[in-house]
Amino acid sequence: MNKGDLIDKIAENAGLKKADASAALDATLDAIKDALKEGEKVTLVGFCTLSTSYSAARKGVNPRNKQPVMISDKVKVKFKAGKILADTVNTDKLKKKLKSKK
Repeated sequence: MNKGDLIDKIAENAGLKKADASAALDATLDAIKDALKEGEKVTLVGFCTLSTSYSAARKGVNPRNKQPVMISDKVKVKFKAGKILADTVNTDKLKKKLKSKK
């Protein structure tokens, strides 16, 4: 599913025009991005928790030529699935589908 598909689903499920669903999704994503940018934790109860963490600069190794490289510091976004989301996707059907891809 891509953003367009998600907008279609939101419009269908909420009885909105696609333009309104798109605006609502964009506003939601902007609010989440703004909160994370300020270092706030975003919790959507049952669905997920999004937070940020700092990763310090460190030395790494280029796997192609085995030469050392410096990896710069950065802020990472962490995603933790909520119980309802985890229980929803933890089905035998999905387990079989994913297992067969290996």
